[in-house]
Amino acid sequence: MAYFEGIEMTGGYGNGPDIISSCTVNVNKGEIVSILGPNGAGKSTAMKAMLGLLNLKSGSVMIDGKDISKLSPQDRVKEGISFVPQSKNVFAGMTVEENLEMGAFLIEEDLKNIIEEIYNLFPILKEKRNQLVGELSGGQRQQVALGRALMIKPSVLMLDEPTAGVSPIVMDELFAHIVKVKKTNVAILMVEQNAKQALSISDRGYVLVTGENRYSGTGKELLNDPRVRSSFLGG
Repeated sequence: MAYFEGIEMTGGYGNGPDIISSCTVNVNKGEIVSILGPNGAGKSTAMKAMLGLLNLKSGSVMIDGKDISKLSPQDRVKEGISFVPQSKNVFAGMTVEENLEMGAFLIEEDLKNIIEEIYNLFPILKEKRNQLVGELSGGQRQQVALGRALMIKPSVLMLDEPTAGVSPIVMDELFAHIVKVKKTNVAILMVEQNAKQALSISDRGYVLVTGENRYSGTGKELLNDPRVRSSFLGG
């Protein structure tokens, strides 16, 4: 049994049609798993279902052997799940350090030590600790968003398009940081448009098409699968 898993999930928004259908995704601690697929494939929907932002018609969500399918998003966060949305994921009018402190709403211990751990992971943030986040580059803002999500010491980190809108150089840098986070034994589940780059750092991946699992395997297997290459990786 995987540490964090969505099993046979089917559901959509409100009374609309199903966006995901019998979709299964899982990730273990110390592992990066990417969810890939064309636009509208249900990638972000699958992630939101696991976070509790979508009511499932059927299927279940488990963490560490515990069924959390009926828990609210807030209660799932208390179970150790942290989520970084694609946009509006930082407070631009606050400093770097204030943003990190805002992420620690569940923490009762001394914040100084946790903030130092974040600065060790993301050294540029220490340098910019008193700067307004709105003045930072896109890549630095994403590091703030990652750092803030890690303030609750989650066991699961969910990332929705972490490299959206950044340059290729910044993308490589962000992926390097995500690998550093993985080494702290966090389970990382990531929706990503940059499929090739995402698979190159992923232990495993899932390719969704119209809300269903189409292909799955190790990052390497998917990179080398001719069907995946021709359909999703540009040849």
